[in-house]
Amino acid sequence: MDEQKLRLVYRVKPMDLASAGSVSSQIKVELQRSGIEDDVVRRVGIICFEAEMNMILYSVGGKLKVEVNSDKVEIFAEDEGPGIEDLNAAMEPGFSTAPPWAQDYGFGAGMGFPNMKLNSDVLEVDSKPGTGTKIRSVVYRRNTDETC
Repeated sequence: MDEQKLRLVYRVKPMDLASAGSVSSQIKVELQRSGIEDDVVRRVGIICFEAEMNMILYSVGGKLKVEVNSDKVEIFAEDEGPGIEDLNAAMEPGFSTAPPWAQDYGFGAGMGFPNMKLNSDVLEVDSKPGTGTKIRSVVYRRNTDETC
């Protein structure tokens, strides 16, 4: 098993559009400081942003955790939300159940999970109505220099 190099954990507040994107931005800064490859930072940033927005829009809050090893970056998102009723539909581009207040701010285009899937080497989503949602995403590092 690979030695863990960096671990970041952030809380995400529900309906906090004023801070939307701040957690994923902080994660990107920490990864850049640690010398993580630019393409990996970009992909992780997109995945974290989409997970963060889903927690803000659909849940009652949650946690976003990033673990960096020499060969991969793992993202774990866990919320205390209502769960996803139709996970297959949620994975389709354009499918959205965003509430009207979020749409008024321009959110809810239905690209959250498709963007996460596109930028992940591995994407696992565990969600059932009434149980919240757990997401695990892996981005493999192409350059495994011991820089972090």
